[in-house]
Amino acid sequence: MAKSNSVFVCGSCGAEFSKWQGKCPECGAWNSIQETVAQSYTPKVNSGVLMNRMRGFSGEISQKVVPLNSVELSSVPRIPSGFNELDRVLGGGIVPGSVVLIGGNPGAGKSTLLLQVVCHLASRVRVLYITGEESLQQVAMRANRLGCNTAGVKIATETSIEMILAMAEKEKPQILIVDSIQVMHLDTISSAPGSVSQVREGAAALTQFAKQNNVATFVIGHVTKDGTIAGPKILEHCVDCSLLLEGESDSRFRTLRCKKNRFGAINEIGIFAMVEKGMREVSNPSAIFLNRSDVVSSGSLVMVVWEGSRPLLVELQALVDYCQYGNPRRLTLGTEANRLSMLLAVLHKHGGLSLGDHDVFINVVGGVKVEETSADLPLILSLLSSYRNSPIDRDLISFGEIGLNGEVRPVTQGTERLQEAYKHGFKQAIIPFDNNPRKPIGDMKIYPVKTLQEALNLMH
Repeated sequence: MAKSNSVFVCGSCGAEFSKWQGKCPECGAWNSIQETVAQSYTPKVNSGVLMNRMRGFSGEISQKVVPLNSVELSSVPRIPSGFNELDRVLGGGIVPGSVVLIGGNPGAGKSTLLLQVVCHLASRVRVLYITGEESLQQVAMRANRLGCNTAGVKIATETSIEMILAMAEKEKPQILIVDSIQVMHLDTISSAPGSVSQVREGAAALTQFAKQNNVATFVIGHVTKDGTIAGPKILEHCVDCSLLLEGESDSRFRTLRCKKNRFGAINEIGIFAMVEKGMREVSNPSAIFLNRSDVVSSGSLVMVVWEGSRPLLVELQALVDYCQYGNPRRLTLGTEANRLSMLLAVLHKHGGLSLGDHDVFINVVGGVKVEETSADLPLILSLLSSYRNSPIDRDLISFGEIGLNGEVRPVTQGTERLQEAYKHGFKQAIIPFDNNPRKPIGDMKIYPVKTLQEALNLMH
């Protein structure tokens, strides 16, 4: 028999508890635990009786067990979205039957990007746009302002999952847009829209419909204050692709970053610019982020990071100043704060430079968030440049990971990074010794180093 129990579920990590708590013991989030109703089922027979019945099963098994190497590999045709940057992040285009979750801060451009996509695709495939947060007039006004061709775009305003699936069953679209999952609800669940149970079951229903009917579904999701997708963690597990649209409110550039992709590489990024006519893709992002000032100043260095399947050149700025109040600050924008603290300790231990009485500020120009360790070496070199007030040559680039023993470790795709830098006019490079290319790259001067001290000696 089925009986109804109340459980408390954390909206950040999905952990379940028997009673409410202010702080989740699993992920440490505050006020994220909500009450929901769970169905628990008690089997009528014990496990021993069940195993005996299974041994005596004489029915026909619907699914057959086959060798993995006998499975036929058929290429799935992808649908071009009209944006090369979006296709890159998706792994080559939109896969029929896939479910894509797009999150981002309010005003980042999630609805704008998907509206442009469906208007572009409406002339070739059947599309259905479901909005639960805006009226039809609001969406039409935005499409008119963006100059989109709305012919062939089917749109409806609805928040009931059952009604949305009924509309999709009737219209039979190839592309379905749901904006957004946090305002949708199932009539069979009594909790409010946006709760853990509503988001979980609503996403599961949309995913099941997409798989059964081969409909590519895009779901827009809200984010929490720390930038992660709001709702239970199972929301990201049940979708095929999870994307995050990042961008500062005072910058017109947006970064579409892939967090999960069953049809392509993760950590792939696409660069867009928010202009008057909507989202416009940036085909050469390195040229945008390298728009440096003509004034040569200390603490500025260009590094080459690897994002997904391509190199990206960004400018790293460091400011080291004597602390006047006895409580030095450590502030980072675009890099990890804990890694900065570690690198400062390595610089003191193996480089002989103590910045314990100095304020340290790090900034990655353009709002790019660097998550890989190749930024370690350029970060330390820029710190030294600012501390000595000694400018770095404008044609110098660097990349490399720093170990706790002061060694400079190699990074992936070293040759490709150097080739990208050379195409943008850089003539010098300080890189790990193991990343030294076998063949010369034009007339670029390469300085391979094994230890942090060797890199610091090159800055004299």
